[in-house]
Amino acid sequence: MIKQALVALTKDLVIGVPTDTVYGLAVNAYSAPALDRLFEVKGRPTDRPVAVLVGSIEQAQKVVEFNPRARELAEEHWPGPLTLVLRKSAGVPDHIGNPANRTVGVRMPKHQVALQILADGGPLLVSSANRSGQAPAVDSLAAEEMFGDDVAFYLPGAAGAGESSTVVDMTGVDPVVLRAGPVQI
Repeated sequence: MIKQALVALTKDLVIGVPTDTVYGLAVNAYSAPALDRLFEVKGRPTDRPVAVLVGSIEQAQKVVEFNPRARELAEEHWPGPLTLVLRKSAGVPDHIGNPANRTVGVRMPKHQVALQILADGGPLLVSSANRSGQAPAVDSLAAEEMFGDDVAFYLPGAAGAGESSTVVDMTGVDPVVLRAGPVQI
């Protein structure tokens, strides 16, 4: 099944993937056309950046620049429901993250299926599996009911807690919680 999902990602298609928070829709992080397709499928405004899921801190370092405090938080809470907003690394394409301030939210999920596809396929741009403004799907069956053939492949499984990750801006001196969630900072 992972192989089929990886093939879909190389074709710039949207796949469904279970995570430790909610079921997600994912695309190849380095493909702007794939991100456009993700926005289209979700009906999401294109001015709202999408988080990057990674399979390791080393993989994250190719996307963002860690400051010492952010690195500590990643080591303490990853894999897990903590998204860190950091400055983009040099060379990261403009379609990733927020182009206005060159930041991106990055997270390593605590879900075996998600970690496997990230290990094999690299970083993914991931958003919750829902039409913009609706409640997210909690498993592959609910996502497939919601999106049907608009999503190329659904990795089977259920999400973890069903609660979105804590999002913390780590670009300044002190951490700023942008969205409260399961991790307390």
